[in-house]
Amino acid sequence: MESKKHTKIGRPRTIDRNHLLDLAEKIVVEHGATALTIDALAKAAGITKGGVQYCFGTKDGLVDAMLTRWGNKFDKKVTTEKNGKTDMLSHIAAHIRVTRDSDPLGDSRFAAMLAALIPNSEHLADTRQWYRQQLSELDVSTEQGRNARLAFIANEGAFLLRSFQLFDLNEDEWQQIFRDIEKLLPKKIDD
Repeated sequence: MESKKHTKIGRPRTIDRNHLLDLAEKIVVEHGATALTIDALAKAAGITKGGVQYCFGTKDGLVDAMLTRWGNKFDKKVTTEKNGKTDMLSHIAAHIRVTRDSDPLGDSRFAAMLAALIPNSEHLADTRQWYRQQLSELDVSTEQGRNARLAFIANEGAFLLRSFQLFDLNEDEWQQIFRDIEKLLPKKIDD
């Protein structure tokens, strides 16, 4: 019997999209937002430029994927923190607690990506929409609602100041700021 040599037809190599997003964040953190290009990401990942384009299309698609992933992670934490509560005040209280307990390094990564987006109106519009949605069902005709809106805005201000390293806070100062912010929320929500 003659032996037949079989050539295995391999399955095409799959590209791990999350790994690419991790590498993209690393590029932004280590080298700044302008260093993030399709070429730079391809080199960092050891794949072709076409492989990156297959996953994200363009640089805007890549940045959108980065923001979407960050937003989804944050929203999932907020949902978990809400413990099944569905009212808007519980949502804002959970949002504040998640921000209070967030990782400064992760926040800085997000801030760097956000800074890169400011000139891009499409991404800026998406970010504005996300913020509008956070407060969409809040009844600001009540003092409770206005205080919750103020707490949310103070929360986001503290987040951005720390993330952009514009306000140097140690952990005790950070926690004190959030204790003060949380005092604006109704006691029943914050418990």
